[in-house]
Amino acid sequence: MTALLEVEDLRVAYGKIEAVKGISFTVEAGQVVTLIGTNGAGKTTTLRTLSGLLKPIGGSIRFDGQPLGSVPAHKIVSLGLAHSPEGRHIFPRMTIEENLLLGAFLRKDQDGIQADVQRAYDLFPILGERRKQAAGTLSGGEQQMLAMGRALMSQPKLLMLDEPSMGLSPIMMQKIMATIVELRNQGTTILLVEQNAQAALSLADTGHVMEVGRIVLSGTGSDLLTDESVRKAYLGED
Repeated sequence: MTALLEVEDLRVAYGKIEAVKGISFTVEAGQVVTLIGTNGAGKTTTLRTLSGLLKPIGGSIRFDGQPLGSVPAHKIVSLGLAHSPEGRHIFPRMTIEENLLLGAFLRKDQDGIQADVQRAYDLFPILGERRKQAAGTLSGGEQQMLAMGRALMSQPKLLMLDEPSMGLSPIMMQKIMATIVELRNQGTTILLVEQNAQAALSLADTGHVMEVGRIVLSGTGSDLLTDESVRKAYLGED
């Protein structure tokens, strides 16, 4: 069976600096796959390349059987690959509901769009309560909920989440991770980049450890949680 996402020997550079140095991995439909590693490992660069914001200098990306090498970013969204970026990038002066509707800018099915807005409110009740409020007045955790809800509005086959717990309180981080579990249980396929290795590996089917642009270790989430080198390097254990 063909994987939903196939990345093979992917290489990405900023000028003469190669940030991703020939990585390969797959994501099967229904899986949660996580990329973990320190700052500068190439995780965010990988997601930005998959969503068409950066162009690779080598290797191949296939999504749902289709090569993505020359496909522009907006068409990648229409194929079913959505990206909730690091830093959230919500539109602060627009309302919560307007931000959500922007996530459906390629869709024409008004009834379906309204149903998915309601789905976002069901996932994140605080957004529904404040739907007419300016998004910039939300807390960091609430803005993260909005960024995830906006990405879901395109009805993605694969949802990419970049550092969803960054800068959040422990309680808000738990809420975000619980939502990722709920999305997985609903059948959403997720590619998760996350510095909180413990949280990411605890819910991932498969994990890949990245260091300076390369994947240095791969395995199931549970296997990597018990791997001695991972525990020392990423879980803060001696």
